[in-house]
Amino acid sequence: MSAPAGTEIAWRARLDTPVRWAGAATGLTVNALVSFNPDPDVDLLYGFPVFGLCVMAGVYTADVIARPSPGRLRVAEVTPRRIRDHLPRFLTAALATQAAVLLALLIVATAMGSADADGRSGRALSVTCPKGTQLLSPWPGPYYAWPALGGLALGTIACALLLRRVTARSGSDDQRRTSVRAAVGAWGVLVTAPLFAVSLTMDVVVLSLSCAGGMKHVALWGLAVTALTAALTACHCLGVLLLPQAYIKARP
Repeated sequence: MSAPAGTEIAWRARLDTPVRWAGAATGLTVNALVSFNPDPDVDLLYGFPVFGLCVMAGVYTADVIARPSPGRLRVAEVTPRRIRDHLPRFLTAALATQAAVLLALLIVATAMGSADADGRSGRALSVTCPKGTQLLSPWPGPYYAWPALGGLALGTIACALLLRRVTARSGSDDQRRTSVRAAVGAWGVLVTAPLFAVSLTMDVVVLSLSCAGGMKHVALWGLAVTALTAALTACHCLGVLLLPQAYIKARP
């Protein structure tokens, strides 16, 4: 005799949080493996996007395992549910802003990127100063920008599909709100982790410049604040998706 449907649902629900933790743990493991790459900069500029993708995969897998889609969709509500009604407004706005900052930094870095000392394109920044030309690397040019953009695109698509899935299915508002927050938190890690890596890498390069005048100090402070904000936001997003019960009563 098969187990009652309620028992199966409860059993699946208990797997939700552990699978999310497994996704984050997998991301950390993969990041550690990447650190053994001969190129020391790969750990920072490649490992962080990979970590974000693993976190998103864990959240998506957790939702699929814990709450499978019903075979036939039954509509019993007059007012349709909308994704934006369940989104945490402040966190979503903050992450959208940081995603725009990440795109802007990658565009600037790509436009300014040049070949490094070994002739590999898009990995260094070449600056002409009165004392001569400086070639500084690593620099998040095209070589590092495309993986970050590709990971962000894949994660955004996965997050959009997950939000649509969560909003469309039956359940309580608290369940939907928790699942939506977990999805947004995972997308936040996918945004803020590369943003931290890119802004910190650029900040180190700007710090190494022997010229640039007052603009150097402005860039240093701007990039440092961006890196710090991204790190704090990433920590908050990890808390949202790994400890969802703590945010159920939070305002959307």
